[in-house]
Amino acid sequence: MDPVLQKVDEAIILIALRRQRRRQEEERSRRRHRYWVHPMVSHRVSTGYFHNLYSELRIYPNKFSNFTRMSVARFDDLLERLRPRLTRMDTAMRNSISPEERLLVTLRYLATGQSYATLHHYFLLGVTTVSRVVKETCVAIWEELHNVVMPEPTEEIWESVVDTFWEKTQFPNCIGALDGKHIRVRKPPHSGSSYYNYKKYFSVVLLALSDANLKFLLVDVGAYGSQGDARIFRESTFGRRIHAGQLNIPESRPLPCTEEPSLPLVMVADEAFGLAENLMRPYSRYGLNRQQKVYNYRLSRARRVVECAFGVCTAKWRVLLTSIHLDVENAIKVVLACCVLHNYLRDNDNSNVEPEPSQQSQRVQFMDLRSTARVMSIRNQFAAFFESPEGEVSWQNDFV
Repeated sequence: MDPVLQKVDEAIILIALRRQRRRQEEERSRRRHRYWVHPMVSHRVSTGYFHNLYSELRIYPNKFSNFTRMSVARFDDLLERLRPRLTRMDTAMRNSISPEERLLVTLRYLATGQSYATLHHYFLLGVTTVSRVVKETCVAIWEELHNVVMPEPTEEIWESVVDTFWEKTQFPNCIGALDGKHIRVRKPPHSGSSYYNYKKYFSVVLLALSDANLKFLLVDVGAYGSQGDARIFRESTFGRRIHAGQLNIPESRPLPCTEEPSLPLVMVADEAFGLAENLMRPYSRYGLNRQQKVYNYRLSRARRVVECAFGVCTAKWRVLLTSIHLDVENAIKVVLACCVLHNYLRDNDNSNVEPEPSQQSQRVQFMDLRSTARVMSIRNQFAAFFESPEGEVSWQNDFV
C-alpha cells in the first residue's frame, strides 16, 4: 500500500476518533447536573408563589377563587379528602412538598393549562417535580372523588334524573344528554396516525352523559383517532355498555299523563349518533313535517344541557382548551380529574362559571347505525306525544 495513502487513512481515523470522543464528553457534560439544587429553587421558601401568596390569597375569597377556581371552603374540604394521599415524609436532606402546595400547583395547572416550565418559574419547583406532583394529584382527585360525585348510576339515580329532565326541559323518560369532545394532545412518539382525527390534529375523545343540572353522570376518555368517527362510539367502553344494556336502566313506562304505550327510558343526542332503543336522535333536517320539527326542537332543548356542561367545565379548567403536552396516559388522568372536579363544584359551590363556546375541543362525529322499524316507531311515538294535549307546551308554537 502506498505510504502516503496509509498516512491519510490513519489521519482520517484519528480525526474520527477525536470527534467521537468529543461527542461523548459533551454528552456526559449534558447529563451531569450542574447543581444539586438550583439556586432559584433553593429560594422557594422566600420567593415562591406558594409561600408568598397562599396565606394572603385566603384573606381575599374572590382572588382565591379566581386563582384556584373554587372557594376557600371547597379547597379546604378537598384538601382534607386528599391529605393522606398527598402527604410525604421529610428527610434529612430536604423537606417534602406540603399537601397544600401540591394541590395548589395542580389546580393552577388545570385552571390555566400553563406548561410545567412556567409553573416551575412561579412556584420554584423543579420541572420534573411539577410533573410528578400534577400526575399524582390528578390520580388522587379521580380516585377519591369519582365514587362520591360520579357514582355508578342506580335505578334510583336514573329515576331522579328523569324527573329533573321533565321538570327543566320538558322531555319525558330522559336519563341524560350524550355528547363527545376531542381534547387536543401532543403526538405520542412512534404512534403514526393512531391519535390523528379528521380535524387534522392529535386528540383523545371525551364522551360524557350529563343530567339536567349540568353534572356528568358517566364519562369515558379514550384514543380513537385513527379508527374513523363511525367506530368511535361503538368501540368505546361507554358505547358497549349502552348497547349491551349494562347501565341498570329501569323498565319502560308510559309518558307523563298517559297510560299507554310504555316507552323506554332514553338518552338524547345529536344527529352524529345512531338511533337505538335507549338513544334518541333528531330526524334528518330535510322534508320535515310539523310534528317532526317539534320533536327536533324539544330534543334539542334537552340535549343542549351536555353542551352547557362541557362549556362550564372548560371555562373553569382551561387545560381542556389547550393542547395537553403529556403522554396519552397522563393526559387521560388530567381530563378525568377535570370531570370529577366539575361535579364536585356543581354539588358544593354556589359560584358557577357561565359556559363559553369552545373552539379547541371539537365535537365528535359518531356512527350512523341503521335503525330498526321498532326503534323508529319509538321515536315517532315521542314526536306524537309532543303534539298531544298531554305533552304540548305553549312556547313550542312560537318555534314552528
